[in-house]
Amino acid sequence: MIIIREKLIAYLFMIIAVPIAGELKFYPFSGADLRVSMATTVFFFILLWSRKIHPVLAGFLTGIAVVLFRMSLDKLFNASFWLQDSFVSNFPVFFYYAVFAGLFHVFKIKELYSRPFLVGLLGVVIETISNSAEISIRHFTNEVQITTSNFLIIGGVAFIRTFFVLGFFNILILRETKLAEEQQRKRTEQILLLTSNLYVERVQLEKSAKNAEELTGACYKLYRELKDQNNQEQAQAMLKIAGELHEIKKDNQRIYAGLSKLMAKENLDDFMEIEEIIRVITHSNKSYGEILDKTIDYQVNISGEHPRYRTFVLLSLINNLVANAVEAIQQTGQIVLTIERENDMAKIRIHDNGCGISKKNKPFIFEPGFTTKFDTNGIASNGIGLAYIKNVIENIGGEIKLIDSTNTEGTTFDILLPVASLTQEELIK
Repeated sequence: MIIIREKLIAYLFMIIAVPIAGELKFYPFSGADLRVSMATTVFFFILLWSRKIHPVLAGFLTGIAVVLFRMSLDKLFNASFWLQDSFVSNFPVFFYYAVFAGLFHVFKIKELYSRPFLVGLLGVVIETISNSAEISIRHFTNEVQITTSNFLIIGGVAFIRTFFVLGFFNILILRETKLAEEQQRKRTEQILLLTSNLYVERVQLEKSAKNAEELTGACYKLYRELKDQNNQEQAQAMLKIAGELHEIKKDNQRIYAGLSKLMAKENLDDFMEIEEIIRVITHSNKSYGEILDKTIDYQVNISGEHPRYRTFVLLSLINNLVANAVEAIQQTGQIVLTIERENDMAKIRIHDNGCGISKKNKPFIFEPGFTTKFDTNGIASNGIGLAYIKNVIENIGGEIKLIDSTNTEGTTFDILLPVASLTQEELIK
Protein backbone atom coordinates (compact mmCIF):
# COMPACT_ATOMS: atom_id res chain seq x y z
CA MET A 1 0.00 0.00 0.00
CA ILE A 2 2.85 2.37 0.80
CA ILE A 3 4.42 1.82 -2.63
CA ILE A 4 1.08 2.41 -4.38
CA ARG A 5 0.53 5.59 -2.39
CA GLU A 6 4.01 6.86 -3.26
CA LYS A 7 3.39 6.18 -6.95
CA LEU A 8 0.06 8.01 -6.86
CA ILE A 9 1.72 10.99 -5.19
CA ALA A 10 4.45 11.03 -7.85
CA TYR A 11 1.91 10.98 -10.71
CA LEU A 12 -0.24 13.60 -9.00
CA PHE A 13 2.74 15.89 -8.50
CA MET A 14 3.67 15.55 -12.17
CA ILE A 15 0.21 16.31 -13.59
CA ILE A 16 0.03 19.39 -11.34
CA ALA A 17 3.59 20.71 -11.64
CA VAL A 18 4.06 20.35 -15.41
CA PRO A 19 0.92 22.28 -16.53
CA ILE A 20 1.71 25.11 -14.11
CA ALA A 21 5.36 25.21 -15.23
CA GLY A 22 4.10 25.40 -18.81
CA GLU A 23 2.65 28.83 -18.10
CA LEU A 24 6.11 30.15 -17.22
CA LYS A 25 6.89 30.86 -20.84
CA PHE A 26 8.37 33.37 -23.21
CA TYR A 27 8.67 33.84 -26.98
CA PRO A 28 12.38 34.30 -27.71
CA PHE A 29 12.08 34.81 -31.45
CA SER A 30 9.85 37.46 -32.94
CA GLY A 31 7.84 36.32 -35.92
CA ALA A 32 8.12 32.66 -34.92
CA ASP A 33 5.14 30.94 -33.35
CA LEU A 34 7.39 29.11 -30.90
CA ARG A 35 7.34 29.45 -27.18
CA VAL A 36 9.82 28.24 -24.56
CA SER A 37 8.40 27.19 -21.21
CA MET A 38 9.54 25.43 -18.06
CA ALA A 39 7.14 22.53 -18.63
CA THR A 40 9.61 20.38 -20.54
CA THR A 41 12.32 21.16 -18.02
CA VAL A 42 10.14 19.98 -15.13
CA PHE A 43 8.79 16.99 -17.07
CA PHE A 44 12.24 15.76 -18.13
CA PHE A 45 13.64 16.23 -14.62
CA ILE A 46 10.82 14.25 -12.99
CA LEU A 47 11.24 11.43 -15.50
CA LEU A 48 14.95 11.33 -14.67
CA TRP A 49 14.54 11.60 -10.91
CA SER A 50 11.54 9.46 -10.05
CA ARG A 51 11.89 5.70 -10.13
CA LYS A 52 8.31 5.15 -9.03
CA ILE A 53 6.56 6.13 -12.26
CA HIS A 54 6.36 4.52 -15.67
CA PRO A 55 7.39 7.01 -18.40
CA VAL A 56 4.67 6.04 -20.90
CA LEU A 57 1.84 6.35 -18.40
CA ALA A 58 3.37 9.56 -17.07
CA GLY A 59 3.45 11.05 -20.58
CA PHE A 60 -0.14 10.04 -21.27
CA LEU A 61 -1.45 11.52 -18.01
CA THR A 62 0.66 14.67 -18.26
CA GLY A 63 -0.43 15.30 -21.85
CA ILE A 64 -4.09 15.11 -20.85
CA ALA A 65 -3.49 17.30 -17.80
CA VAL A 66 -1.76 20.01 -19.84
CA VAL A 67 -4.54 20.06 -22.45
CA LEU A 68 -7.26 20.31 -19.81
CA PHE A 69 -5.35 22.95 -17.87
CA ARG A 70 -4.88 25.18 -20.92
CA MET A 71 -8.52 24.77 -21.93
CA SER A 72 -9.52 25.79 -18.40
CA LEU A 73 -7.40 28.92 -18.68
CA ASP A 74 -9.07 29.72 -22.02
CA LYS A 75 -12.45 29.37 -20.34
CA LEU A 76 -11.44 31.72 -17.52
CA PHE A 77 -9.66 34.44 -19.44
CA ASN A 78 -11.07 34.29 -22.99
CA ALA A 79 -14.43 36.01 -23.34
CA SER A 80 -15.02 34.47 -26.78
CA PHE A 81 -14.32 30.93 -25.57
CA TRP A 82 -15.47 28.08 -27.79
CA LEU A 83 -14.89 24.55 -26.53
CA GLN A 84 -14.14 23.10 -29.97
CA ASP A 85 -11.73 25.88 -30.92
CA SER A 86 -9.94 25.60 -27.58
CA PHE A 87 -9.61 21.83 -27.92
CA VAL A 88 -8.27 22.05 -31.50
CA SER A 89 -5.80 24.71 -30.39
CA ASN A 90 -4.47 22.80 -27.38
CA PHE A 91 -4.79 19.07 -28.04
CA PRO A 92 -1.57 18.84 -30.18
CA VAL A 93 0.49 19.35 -27.01
CA PHE A 94 -0.74 15.92 -25.85
CA PHE A 95 1.33 14.32 -28.61
CA TYR A 96 4.41 16.19 -27.45
CA TYR A 97 4.33 14.59 -23.98
CA ALA A 98 3.19 11.20 -25.26
CA VAL A 99 6.02 11.02 -27.82
CA PHE A 100 8.58 12.41 -25.34
CA ALA A 101 7.73 9.84 -22.68
CA GLY A 102 7.49 7.01 -25.20
CA LEU A 103 10.96 7.71 -26.59
CA PHE A 104 12.32 8.15 -23.06
CA HIS A 105 11.12 4.62 -22.35
CA VAL A 106 12.25 3.14 -25.68
CA PHE A 107 15.78 4.57 -25.31
CA LYS A 108 15.92 3.21 -21.73
CA ILE A 109 17.26 6.48 -20.39
CA LYS A 110 17.06 5.33 -16.77
CA GLU A 111 19.60 2.60 -17.51
CA LEU A 112 22.12 5.11 -18.86
CA TYR A 113 22.72 7.29 -15.78
CA SER A 114 26.37 6.25 -15.73
CA ARG A 115 26.77 7.83 -19.21
CA PRO A 116 25.46 11.39 -18.75
CA PHE A 117 26.73 12.72 -22.09
CA LEU A 118 24.80 10.02 -23.97
CA VAL A 119 21.72 10.83 -21.87
CA GLY A 120 22.10 14.47 -22.88
CA LEU A 121 22.37 13.69 -26.59
CA LEU A 122 19.39 11.35 -26.46
CA GLY A 123 17.46 14.01 -24.53
CA VAL A 124 18.09 16.49 -27.35
CA VAL A 125 16.90 13.94 -29.91
CA ILE A 126 13.79 13.10 -27.87
CA GLU A 127 12.78 16.73 -27.38
CA THR A 128 13.41 17.59 -31.02
CA ILE A 129 11.30 14.67 -32.27
CA SER A 130 8.55 15.46 -29.73
CA ASN A 131 8.43 19.11 -30.79
CA SER A 132 8.38 18.05 -34.44
CA ALA A 133 5.43 15.75 -33.72
CA GLU A 134 3.49 18.56 -32.06
CA ILE A 135 4.26 21.05 -34.84
CA SER A 136 3.23 18.51 -37.49
CA ILE A 137 -0.14 18.06 -35.78
CA ARG A 138 -0.56 21.81 -35.51
CA HIS A 139 0.31 22.16 -39.20
CA PHE A 140 -2.70 20.05 -40.18
CA THR A 141 -5.12 21.34 -37.51
CA ASN A 142 -4.15 24.98 -37.08
CA GLU A 143 -2.28 25.55 -40.33
CA VAL A 144 0.95 26.39 -38.52
CA GLN A 145 3.78 26.87 -41.02
CA ILE A 146 6.72 24.47 -40.87
CA THR A 147 10.04 26.09 -41.74
CA THR A 148 13.66 25.09 -41.59
CA SER A 149 14.37 27.90 -39.15
CA ASN A 150 11.71 26.52 -36.82
CA PHE A 151 13.49 23.18 -36.66
CA LEU A 152 16.85 24.86 -36.08
CA ILE A 153 15.36 26.86 -33.21
CA ILE A 154 13.75 23.73 -31.78
CA GLY A 155 17.07 21.89 -31.89
CA GLY A 156 18.95 24.75 -30.26
CA VAL A 157 16.42 25.15 -27.48
CA ALA A 158 16.35 21.38 -26.95
CA PHE A 159 20.13 21.30 -26.60
CA ILE A 160 20.24 24.12 -24.04
CA ARG A 161 17.26 22.92 -22.05
CA THR A 162 18.29 19.25 -21.99
CA PHE A 163 21.82 19.86 -20.78
CA PHE A 164 20.59 22.38 -18.22
CA VAL A 165 18.27 19.75 -16.74
CA LEU A 166 20.96 17.09 -16.97
CA GLY A 167 23.51 19.32 -15.24
CA PHE A 168 21.13 20.11 -12.39
CA PHE A 169 20.14 16.46 -12.13
CA ASN A 170 23.77 15.30 -11.94
CA ILE A 171 24.50 17.86 -9.23
CA LEU A 172 21.69 16.37 -7.14
CA ILE A 173 22.86 12.83 -7.91
CA LEU A 174 26.41 13.76 -6.90
CA ARG A 175 25.16 15.30 -3.67
CA GLU A 176 23.02 12.25 -2.96
CA THR A 177 25.98 9.97 -3.65
CA LYS A 178 28.23 11.94 -1.31
CA LEU A 179 25.62 11.81 1.44
CA ALA A 180 25.25 8.06 0.94
CA GLU A 181 29.04 7.63 1.01
CA GLU A 182 29.27 9.68 4.19
CA GLN A 183 26.57 7.60 5.85
CA GLN A 184 28.26 4.40 4.73
CA ARG A 185 31.62 5.69 5.99
CA LYS A 186 30.14 6.47 9.41
CA ARG A 187 28.48 3.07 9.57
CA THR A 188 31.74 1.35 8.59
CA GLU A 189 33.64 3.28 11.26
CA GLN A 190 31.09 2.31 13.89
CA ILE A 191 31.26 -1.34 12.89
CA LEU A 192 35.07 -1.24 12.83
CA LEU A 193 35.21 0.16 16.34
CA LEU A 194 32.60 -2.28 17.60
CA THR A 195 34.40 -5.21 16.01
CA SER A 196 37.74 -4.07 17.42
CA ASN A 197 36.23 -4.13 20.91
CA LEU A 198 34.76 -7.57 20.21
CA TYR A 199 38.24 -8.67 19.19
CA VAL A 200 39.56 -7.78 22.65
CA GLU A 201 36.65 -9.57 24.31
CA ARG A 202 37.35 -12.60 22.13
CA VAL A 203 40.95 -12.64 23.33
CA GLN A 204 39.80 -12.49 26.94
CA LEU A 205 37.30 -15.28 26.39
CA GLU A 206 40.01 -17.48 24.95
CA LYS A 207 42.23 -16.72 27.93
CA SER A 208 39.34 -17.44 30.31
CA ALA A 209 38.60 -20.75 28.57
CA LYS A 210 42.25 -21.74 28.82
CA ASN A 211 42.34 -20.88 32.52
CA ALA A 212 39.13 -22.83 33.08
CA GLU A 213 40.64 -25.83 31.31
CA GLU A 214 43.76 -25.70 33.49
CA LEU A 215 41.69 -25.35 36.66
CA THR A 216 39.45 -28.22 35.57
CA GLY A 217 42.49 -30.46 35.19
CA ALA A 218 43.88 -29.39 38.57
CA CYS A 219 40.52 -29.98 40.29
CA TYR A 220 40.13 -33.40 38.72
CA LYS A 221 43.65 -34.33 39.82
CA LEU A 222 42.82 -33.24 43.36
CA TYR A 223 39.59 -35.24 43.18
CA ARG A 224 41.55 -38.40 42.36
CA GLU A 225 43.93 -37.78 45.23
CA LEU A 226 41.09 -37.20 47.69
CA LYS A 227 39.33 -40.31 46.46
CA ASP A 228 42.47 -42.39 46.93
CA GLN A 229 42.57 -41.07 50.51
CA ASN A 230 38.94 -42.23 50.98
CA ASN A 231 37.86 -38.63 51.60
CA GLN A 232 34.65 -39.11 49.66
CA GLU A 233 32.82 -35.95 50.74
CA GLN A 234 35.62 -33.55 49.71
CA ALA A 235 36.35 -35.63 46.62
CA GLN A 236 32.77 -35.28 45.40
CA ALA A 237 32.85 -31.53 46.12
CA MET A 238 36.02 -31.19 44.09
CA LEU A 239 34.52 -33.25 41.26
CA LYS A 240 31.51 -30.92 41.23
CA ILE A 241 33.81 -27.89 41.03
CA ALA A 242 35.70 -29.52 38.15
CA GLY A 243 32.44 -30.14 36.32
CA GLU A 244 31.25 -26.56 36.78
CA LEU A 245 34.59 -25.23 35.54
CA HIS A 246 34.28 -27.49 32.51
CA GLU A 247 30.83 -26.01 31.81
CA ILE A 248 32.29 -22.50 32.12
CA LYS A 249 34.93 -23.44 29.58
CA LYS A 250 32.30 -24.77 27.14
CA ASP A 251 30.18 -21.62 27.59
CA ASN A 252 33.19 -19.44 26.88
CA GLN A 253 33.99 -21.46 23.78
CA ARG A 254 30.42 -21.06 22.50
CA ILE A 255 30.54 -17.29 23.07
CA TYR A 256 33.98 -17.18 21.44
CA ALA A 257 32.63 -18.98 18.36
CA GLY A 258 29.64 -16.61 18.23
CA LEU A 259 31.86 -13.53 18.40
CA SER A 260 34.12 -14.92 15.69
CA LYS A 261 31.14 -15.53 13.38
CA LEU A 262 29.78 -12.05 14.11
CA MET A 263 33.12 -10.46 13.23
CA ALA A 264 33.42 -12.52 10.04
CA LYS A 265 29.82 -11.76 9.02
CA GLU A 266 30.49 -8.04 8.61
CA ASN A 267 33.09 -8.86 5.94
CA LEU A 268 35.19 -5.83 6.83
CA ASP A 269 38.70 -5.23 5.59
CA ASP A 270 40.92 -6.91 8.19
CA PHE A 271 43.98 -5.06 6.87
CA MET A 272 44.17 -1.28 6.49
CA GLU A 273 46.75 1.44 6.07
CA ILE A 274 47.89 2.92 9.38
CA GLU A 275 46.77 6.37 8.20
CA GLU A 276 43.21 5.13 7.70
CA ILE A 277 43.16 3.34 11.06
CA ILE A 278 44.28 6.51 12.85
CA ARG A 279 41.75 8.58 10.90
CA VAL A 280 38.92 6.33 12.09
CA ILE A 281 40.17 6.60 15.68
CA THR A 282 40.54 10.39 15.70
CA HIS A 283 37.22 10.92 13.93
CA SER A 284 35.28 8.72 16.37
CA ASN A 285 36.95 10.25 19.42
CA LYS A 286 36.29 13.76 18.18
CA SER A 287 32.61 12.84 18.22
CA TYR A 288 33.05 11.28 21.67
CA GLY A 289 34.70 14.48 22.94
CA GLU A 290 31.88 16.59 21.54
CA ILE A 291 29.35 14.44 23.39
CA LEU A 292 31.29 15.19 26.59
CA ASP A 293 31.37 18.93 25.71
CA LYS A 294 35.14 18.91 25.33
CA THR A 295 37.32 20.69 22.79
CA ILE A 296 40.29 18.49 21.93
CA ASP A 297 42.99 19.06 19.34
CA TYR A 298 44.46 15.98 17.69
CA GLN A 299 47.97 15.82 16.28
CA VAL A 300 49.08 12.80 14.27
CA ASN A 301 52.68 12.10 13.32
CA ILE A 302 53.36 9.02 11.20
CA SER A 303 56.87 8.25 9.97
CA GLY A 304 58.64 5.28 8.42
CA GLU A 305 57.38 2.65 6.02
CA HIS A 306 54.36 0.74 7.28
CA PRO A 307 52.63 -2.23 5.63
CA ARG A 308 48.89 -2.74 5.93
CA TYR A 309 48.24 -3.74 9.54
CA ARG A 310 45.60 -5.92 11.18
CA THR A 311 42.69 -3.50 11.52
CA PHE A 312 40.94 -4.81 14.62
CA VAL A 313 44.13 -5.28 16.64
CA LEU A 314 45.33 -1.69 16.32
CA LEU A 315 41.85 -0.22 16.52
CA SER A 316 41.08 -2.06 19.75
CA LEU A 317 44.36 -1.03 21.38
CA ILE A 318 44.81 2.55 20.24
CA ASN A 319 41.15 3.54 20.34
CA ASN A 320 40.71 2.52 23.98
CA LEU A 321 43.82 4.42 25.03
CA VAL A 322 42.69 7.49 23.09
CA ALA A 323 39.20 7.23 24.62
CA ASN A 324 40.83 7.14 28.07
CA ALA A 325 42.78 10.27 27.11
CA VAL A 326 39.57 12.02 26.05
CA GLU A 327 38.02 11.22 29.43
CA ALA A 328 41.14 12.42 31.28
CA ILE A 329 41.04 15.87 29.64
CA GLN A 330 38.94 18.41 31.53
CA GLN A 331 37.41 20.81 28.99
CA THR A 332 40.12 21.60 26.45
CA GLY A 333 43.29 19.73 25.66
CA GLN A 334 45.44 17.96 23.15
CA ILE A 335 46.08 14.35 22.18
CA VAL A 336 49.18 13.49 20.17
CA LEU A 337 49.53 10.17 18.35
CA THR A 338 52.97 9.26 17.07
CA ILE A 339 53.57 6.14 14.98
CA GLU A 340 57.11 5.15 14.01
CA ARG A 341 58.85 2.17 12.50
CA GLU A 342 61.86 0.91 14.45
CA ASN A 343 63.37 -1.99 12.52
CA ASP A 344 60.93 -4.89 12.99
CA MET A 345 58.79 -3.07 15.54
CA ALA A 346 55.99 -0.55 15.25
CA LYS A 347 56.19 2.07 18.01
CA ILE A 348 53.01 3.86 18.94
CA ARG A 349 52.94 6.72 21.43
CA ILE A 350 49.71 8.19 22.80
CA HIS A 351 50.16 11.40 24.77
CA ASP A 352 47.56 13.64 26.36
CA ASN A 353 47.77 16.71 28.57
CA GLY A 354 44.89 15.63 30.78
CA CYS A 355 44.75 15.11 34.51
CA GLY A 356 47.38 12.38 34.51
CA ILE A 357 47.65 9.33 36.77
CA SER A 358 48.30 9.86 40.46
CA LYS A 359 51.48 8.52 42.03
CA LYS A 360 49.63 6.07 44.26
CA ASN A 361 47.76 4.55 41.27
CA LYS A 362 50.74 4.09 38.95
CA PRO A 363 51.80 0.67 40.32
CA PHE A 364 48.30 -0.75 39.85
CA ILE A 365 47.09 0.55 36.47
CA PHE A 366 47.84 -2.73 34.68
CA GLU A 367 46.36 -4.91 37.43
CA PRO A 368 43.18 -6.85 36.50
CA GLY A 369 40.06 -5.21 37.92
CA PHE A 370 41.76 -1.91 38.75
CA THR A 371 39.85 1.18 37.70
CA THR A 372 39.49 4.82 38.70
CA LYS A 373 36.16 5.21 36.91
CA PHE A 374 33.05 5.02 39.07
CA ASP A 375 29.53 6.19 38.37
CA THR A 376 27.40 8.30 40.71
CA ASN A 377 26.35 5.15 42.60
CA GLY A 378 29.94 4.11 43.20
CA ILE A 379 29.81 1.25 40.70
CA ALA A 380 33.09 0.60 38.91
CA SER A 381 33.41 0.85 35.15
CA ASN A 382 33.13 -2.36 33.15
CA GLY A 383 35.36 -1.17 30.30
CA ILE A 384 38.11 -3.40 28.95
CA GLY A 385 40.75 -1.62 31.09
CA LEU A 386 44.50 -1.36 30.79
CA ALA A 387 44.97 -4.92 32.09
CA TYR A 388 43.12 -6.28 29.06
CA ILE A 389 45.04 -4.02 26.70
CA LYS A 390 48.32 -5.18 28.24
CA ASN A 391 47.26 -8.80 27.92
CA VAL A 392 46.41 -8.41 24.21
CA ILE A 393 49.68 -6.62 23.51
CA GLU A 394 51.78 -9.25 25.30
CA ASN A 395 49.80 -12.02 23.61
CA ILE A 396 51.16 -10.88 20.23
CA GLY A 397 54.70 -10.34 21.49
CA GLY A 398 54.55 -6.64 22.27
CA GLU A 399 54.83 -4.45 25.33
CA ILE A 400 53.22 -1.32 26.77
CA LYS A 401 54.85 1.19 29.10
CA LEU A 402 53.65 4.19 31.03
CA ILE A 403 56.28 6.82 30.21
CA ASP A 404 55.11 10.03 31.83
CA SER A 405 52.20 10.74 34.07
CA THR A 406 51.94 13.81 36.22
CA ASN A 407 49.09 16.07 37.17
CA THR A 408 50.64 18.85 35.08
CA GLU A 409 52.06 17.02 32.08
CA GLY A 410 49.36 14.45 31.45
CA THR A 411 49.93 10.84 30.41
CA THR A 412 52.07 9.10 27.80
CA PHE A 413 51.87 5.44 26.83
CA ASP A 414 54.39 3.74 24.56
CA ILE A 415 53.41 0.56 22.73
CA LEU A 416 55.89 -1.65 20.90
CA LEU A 417 54.38 -4.23 18.55
CA PRO A 418 56.14 -6.70 16.24
CA VAL A 419 55.33 -5.82 12.64
CA ALA A 420 55.21 -9.53 11.80
CA SER A 421 52.40 -10.07 14.33
CA LEU A 422 50.43 -7.18 12.88
CA THR A 423 50.66 -8.43 9.31
CA GLN A 424 50.09 -12.18 9.58
CA GLU A 425 46.72 -13.64 8.71
CA GLU A 426 45.71 -14.82 12.19
CA LEU A 427 47.11 -13.71 15.52
CA ILE A 428 45.13 -15.85 17.93
CA LYS A 429 45.00 -19.61 17.55
